Amino acid sequence: MKNPYAERKYLIGALLVTFMLVLLVRLIHLQLIDTSYRITAESNSRREVIQYPARGLIYDRNGKLLVSNQAAYDIMVNPLRLAAFDTLEFCSILSVPPEFVREGISKAVKFSRFTSSVFLKQVPADVSSVFQEQLYKFPGFFVQTRTLRRYTKDIAPHVLGYVGEVNKKAIQENSYYKMGDYIGISGVERSYEEVLRGVKGQRYYLVDVHNRIIESYEDGRFDIPVKIGTDIVLSVDADLQEYGEKLMEKFSGSIVAIEPSSGEILCLVSSPGYNPGLLVGRGLSANFNVLSQDTLLPLFNRALAASYPPGSTFKVINALIALQEDAIVPSDIFSCQAGYYFRNMRVGCHVHASPLNLREGIQNSCNAYFCNVWKRILENSKYNSTEEAFEHWREHIVSFGFGSVLGADLFGELKGLIPQSSYYDRYYGKDRWNFLTVISLAIGQGELGITPLQMANMTAAIANRGYYYVPHIVKEIKDNSLDRRFVEKHQTTIDTAFYEIVIDGMELAVNGGTGSTARIARLNDIVICGKTGTAENPFGDDHSIFVAFAPKENPEIAIATYVENVGFGASWAAPVASLMIEKYLKGEINRIWLENYILAGKQK
Repeated sequence: MKNPYAERKYLIGALLVTFMLVLLVRLIHLQLIDTSYRITAESNSRREVIQYPARGLIYDRNGKLLVSNQAAYDIMVNPLRLAAFDTLEFCSILSVPPEFVREGISKAVKFSRFTSSVFLKQVPADVSSVFQEQLYKFPGFFVQTRTLRRYTKDIAPHVLGYVGEVNKKAIQENSYYKMGDYIGISGVERSYEEVLRGVKGQRYYLVDVHNRIIESYEDGRFDIPVKIGTDIVLSVDADLQEYGEKLMEKFSGSIVAIEPSSGEILCLVSSPGYNPGLLVGRGLSANFNVLSQDTLLPLFNRALAASYPPGSTFKVINALIALQEDAIVPSDIFSCQAGYYFRNMRVGCHVHASPLNLREGIQNSCNAYFCNVWKRILENSKYNSTEEAFEHWREHIVSFGFGSVLGADLFGELKGLIPQSSYYDRYYGKDRWNFLTVISLAIGQGELGITPLQMANMTAAIANRGYYYVPHIVKEIKDNSLDRRFVEKHQTTIDTAFYEIVIDGMELAVNGGTGSTARIARLNDIVICGKTGTAENPFGDDHSIFVAFAPKENPEIAIATYVENVGFGASWAAPVASLMIEKYLKGEINRIWLENYILAGKQK
C-alpha cells in the first residue's frame, strides 16, 4: 500500500527550500544593494542633525539693513541614547536646577523615545561652547545651531513683526513645521514667512562612544541640502519711519505714508510701539506677556486695525461725489450762520467768511456747506428714492477702497464700515429715513469706520487724480517678482476732471489766507494739499486727523495722521504730517520750532 505521507514530504521540502531562497535573496539585497537598514542598525552611532536655514535679511528702500541674524544654540536630547551622567556637573554648566533636568527628560520621552527634541532653547554662545567641550560626558545630548533675529535699529515693530515658536495648529496645517521650529508671527515676518524662512536641510554623522562626531555618514549620501531664506527689500524709508516714531513718542495714534505713483508704503507708525528686540530669544514669552497686559496696547497695530470716524477729511470725498453726480457745480454758493439749520435741527460750525463756493468750503471746512451738499446728493432728482441715491453714493465711496480690506501685505487689516441703506432700513424702517436722518455722514461722523491705512490710500487716489495701487510694504524680493495685485491700477468712479477742483480747495486749506484750517502745515517752498479732521470720541477728547499729499504736481508722498484724544486736526495731526513731508522731501527739518512743539507733547 502506497504511503499517503510520501507526497507531502516532497511538498513540505519544496516549501522549505522556497522559503530559504526568499530569505537568502532578501539577505543579499539588504547586504549588497539596500544599505538603508544601517540607519536603524547604527542608530547608536549615528546622529541626525537638522540644518536650519538662516532667515532672509530685511532691508529698507534705500538698502539699509534692518534685520539680520545671530547665532543661537539649542541643547537637544534623544531619549534612545540617554545613559547615566553627572547631573550636578550638567546643571552647573547650563545653570539649570536638577528638577528642570528631570522634567525635561520626562517631557522628551513623552514626546518620542526615538526622535530628538529641544531640551533647552537658545543657550548663549559661551555656555554652548563649554557644554560642547564636555559633551562626551552626557550621552544622548547634543547642540543644535539655530539663528535668531537681530535688529540694527529699534524701529518699525509693527512692520517687521517677530518670529516665535510654531504652535500645534501651524504644525497640523503645514507638514513642513515640526515641534520646536520657528515661524513668523506678525508683520513682514508672517506675511512673507515662506520667502524668508528658506528650506530646512538634514545631515547625518557618525559619532563615537563619547558622542563626538567622527565623520559624515555615507559621505553625505542621505543628506538633504539646506536652502537659506530669501532677502527682501521693504518700501519703508527707515529714516522717515524713525522720525515718525519720534514725533509720536508722547501720543497714541498712527501715521501712514504712501508713494502715490506705486502704492509703496513709506512709513507705517503705530504708537505706542515697542522695541522689536524685546521679542527675540529666551525673553520673548515674558516680554510678550508684559506688552500684552499694557493698557496702552503697544502690540495693537492702530494703522491697520483701528477704526475711526474720518471727520471733516471725508468732506473732500463728498465733494467729489456731488460733482460726479451733478448734484452741485464748483460755483454753487451756500451760506453759513455758525452752522446748518433745518427745521428743529442744527449742525454747528466755527466762525468764518460766508457765503462760500466749493473751493472755499473745503478751505474753511464749513459744516453748513457740506450739509447742503449732502442734501443735494440724497435728494438728487436722477433717483427715485433716498435709498437709491444713497446706494450710488456708497458705490463711489467703496471705489476708494473703503468698506473692505485693501489687500495690503500685512496681516490684520480691518475692513472698516461703510453702512448700506439696508442698515438704516432696519433701524428706522423702509422709506422712513432721509438725508436729515443720516446728516452726520455729511461731515464724516455717524456710522463710518475708517482705518488710517484706508485714509492714506484715499489721499493717494486724490493725489493721482482718480486711481490707486494696493498699498504694500515690500518693494522687492530677491530673484522673485511682486504679487500682481500690487501693480494693478484701481480706478475710482470719479472723473479725473473733478479732482483738480477739490485739490485746489485742499491747497487753499494749507496755503490760503484767512479761513485756511491747516496753515500750520504750510511749507514755503513745497505746495502741500491737505485737509484737517476732528473725529468725535465718546470715551474722551476728540481725535486729531490730517490727510495731505505733496507736491501738488507729481506728488511723491500721501499721508494720513491720527493723533488720539488731543482735539482739533490742525493742532497736532497737521503739524506732524507736515514735518513728515518735510523730512521725506527735503531730508532735513528747518522748522525746529514746530518740531519742538510736537516733541513737547500735549500740555495738560
